[in-house]
Amino acid sequence: MHETQAPEDGRRPRIVVPSRSDTLLRNFTEVIGGPLGTRTDPGVVTPGIFTVERVLIALTALAALLGILLKGYCRANGWETPTQFYATCYSDFPELFRNRGMAAGVFPIVGSGSLFEYPVLIGLIAGLTAWLVPGGDANAQALAYFDINAVLLAAAAMITVLVTARMPGRRPWDAAMVALAPGIVLAGTINWDLWAACLLALGMYLFARQRLVPAGVLIGLATATKLYPVLVLAAILLLAVRTARWRPLLVTAGSAAAAWLVVNLPFALANFSGWTYFFQYSADRGAGYSSPWFAYNLVADRLGWSKLGAEGVSLLSGGLFVVACLGIAAVALTARRRPRLAQLAFLIVAAFILTSKVYSPQYVVWLIPLLALARPRWRDFLVWQGVEALHWAAIWMYLGQVTSAGSSQHNLDMPYYVLAVAAHMVAVGYLMARVVWDIYDPMYDPIRRHHLDDPHGGPFANAPDRFRLNPFGPAAPLLPSKAKSHA
Repeated sequence: MHETQAPEDGRRPRIVVPSRSDTLLRNFTEVIGGPLGTRTDPGVVTPGIFTVERVLIALTALAALLGILLKGYCRANGWETPTQFYATCYSDFPELFRNRGMAAGVFPIVGSGSLFEYPVLIGLIAGLTAWLVPGGDANAQALAYFDINAVLLAAAAMITVLVTARMPGRRPWDAAMVALAPGIVLAGTINWDLWAACLLALGMYLFARQRLVPAGVLIGLATATKLYPVLVLAAILLLAVRTARWRPLLVTAGSAAAAWLVVNLPFALANFSGWTYFFQYSADRGAGYSSPWFAYNLVADRLGWSKLGAEGVSLLSGGLFVVACLGIAAVALTARRRPRLAQLAFLIVAAFILTSKVYSPQYVVWLIPLLALARPRWRDFLVWQGVEALHWAAIWMYLGQVTSAGSSQHNLDMPYYVLAVAAHMVAVGYLMARVVWDIYDPMYDPIRRHHLDDPHGGPFANAPDRFRLNPFGPAAPLLPSKAKSHA
């Protein structure tokens, strides 16, 4: 297939069709007659009502409905321990609604005596949706709270899919990974993480369009929802070093900091102790479920070894993350060709996940949109999602075992749970290795092998490299933007 950056005759550019460009999907299409024909013009010929974005929205809606159906047992019988674990329908929403005072009218963080272990925008979302819950008994209110948040998260997922589809230029179908991701179907309604993923996707989309101030504002709001979006600024920093373009970093980071302060200051002034509780809780907590430190402590307890305390976990978690970031910086600054923004963002967030004090199953939501932009290869994506699905099931069976008063055929013993945690870590580490490989050899990069530079890079796209460490050869030149290739 001949692919160009922008046809010279003024027509709309052709889009990359997954059934042609992805080997795995090409094989799957044999059941329905094979890949799309070579004489078609996707992106040029009008598809009628079935545009790419409409199809993606429909797929996202179906995935969201499936995610809610998987919570059917708890929606019908209530969220009670340990049955909510055995039925794999656990969600933080009913638990927090009942146990953080929202059912009694206490607004998170600013309410008197409120201890809410999440950032301020999650507190705002949690409190506002609690106001929408109608009266009734406790179980009916908990169900209504879950349903309200599930519907809003479905809308957030649709926005995430749309902006992901618009970021890669001629590769909108890559967003189908987000629309159909098993990780979002299984874990999207556990907590409010999809809101952070949505805000970050919007920020990255605006950055790709070189709208730096609103991009920074969205990244700041995303950081006020979950802390991980701030790591994208580290990726921007590395690109600024490579290109010697500092204005995108300064404007974006400054706007992000201002937005974060604007939404945090009112909560801090209204209830300083309630505002600081999240930061104190995060700093003082020990090894949390599914982290490598928690897995080690389980093994150490079984074998009689010394266990890691909260201080040791904090030191190891922070230290290893710094080491990982230094390694990523070394990759970014030594590669012959500057990495793409999404590649660096994925590597940094993945390193944070692997070294963190806790790995809740919904954290998979953080990585899915970033991987769709960094390495849109369906084989690796589906293998990783399969491993994450095994971990998702394992943690519920393990929690059922540790919270159950008696034995159950559904219980999962410690060694199998530890193996599931290890498998998750290996799968994420493998994806990181593949992204690093793509950085050092762009011919393996699904984006750059088609003579594109960085569709998500905004002001860094097509910029020449100004700085590079370890120069064992000249930096790779940028390919002409209108060069052609055969896929």
